[in-house]
Amino acid sequence: MSQHVVIIGAGIVGAASAVMLLREGHRVTLVEPGDPGGEQAASYGNGTLLNPSSVIPMSSPGIWKKVPGYLRDPLGPLTIRWSYLPKLIPWLRRFLAAGATPARVRATARALRPLLLNAPEKHRALAEEAGVGHLVTRQGVLFAFPDRAAFEAERLSWTIRAETGVRWLELDADELRQREPALDRHYTFALLVEENGQCIDPGAYVAALVRHAVAQGAELKRARATGFRIESGRLRAVTIDAGEIACDRAVIAAGAWSKQLAAAAGDRVPLETERGYHVVITDPGIAPRLPMMPSDGKMGCAMTPQGLRLGGQVELAGLEALPNWKRADVLLQFARRVYPGIPADLPRERVKLWMGHRPSTPDGLPCIGLASGCRDVVHAFGHGHVGLTAGATTAELVADLVAGRAPALDLAPYAATRFRG
Repeated sequence: MSQHVVIIGAGIVGAASAVMLLREGHRVTLVEPGDPGGEQAASYGNGTLLNPSSVIPMSSPGIWKKVPGYLRDPLGPLTIRWSYLPKLIPWLRRFLAAGATPARVRATARALRPLLLNAPEKHRALAEEAGVGHLVTRQGVLFAFPDRAAFEAERLSWTIRAETGVRWLELDADELRQREPALDRHYTFALLVEENGQCIDPGAYVAALVRHAVAQGAELKRARATGFRIESGRLRAVTIDAGEIACDRAVIAAGAWSKQLAAAAGDRVPLETERGYHVVITDPGIAPRLPMMPSDGKMGCAMTPQGLRLGGQVELAGLEALPNWKRADVLLQFARRVYPGIPADLPRERVKLWMGHRPSTPDGLPCIGLASGCRDVVHAFGHGHVGLTAGATTAELVADLVAGRAPALDLAPYAATRFRG
């Protein structure tokens, strides 16, 4: 049965969901205050990697010991601003508990893997449908280590990945040099995960999906959603900053701004923003062959049409704090350690800095499912570091839920109700 579905948010999840719902004959309205794929969007700033192997949550056993360091070092790979700590404490407690034992990490990994599986292939199909198939590739991603001992220090996470079906090739120093001659020689060991891929321009990809959806009949409404009009348990309209949009169903895919909307639909979700930074170097003087994650930097390094993008850093400081651009400068400095061919005297106009907001739950799993307060509202937010990778499968699940079909995956691990109590 055809329904009018309002999708709140035109990021990767919202855009892909629009395409999926249009295929099934629904009327779709996308509500988005900014430009789809624009610089304000988390999708725009993504590290470009499509990694089905990204099943390990940020929280891990023993991470509680590192929290004092996160508070002391404003330029570390993960930092917490002192001024935001009082508001963050409830989320932080859940975060530490979520990764307290290997068993909990394994449970999260098992839940994430089905969302990420075959992501490059699924996104390639969507991109081709939107006329931008060249933006999605599958050539594998390198995970580089200074030596095998550094890999062994992360053995638990890779063992858990293997348990979920992730496979890789081990490369010694000579093989690594042949695969990636631009890499600094202090990296002597690497894993090549061949199932992983890349979306070389996430912003352009999301924008293309939205254009395709509009061409297929979707309406793009430039507005900010503020809540819902629900009567007798049924959705009547999505309220926006300038009125309301009557509809049959709604999808919350508003990223880091989804918390208030979820509450309006009956679910209190401890959603936080992980502020991420990236640097793009135009004409970097090198041409890396493969996207890469260096173990000593915890960031993604990949070539894009705009230049070399280095994305990473996690800053817990809320939605309102001003950016700390020194954090982006850290990425630039580290880039020269990874790729010694980058000129030391880069003109500032060849370096572009960016900061955006990842929508993150404390346990590293998104919220996907029907809202508690109104079964006409669908949750599809909170994907943290895997939003781009999981976007296509999440959209498939949204289509199942709107149609009233049994979802292709067990949605219990992603239920918003898991945070009650």
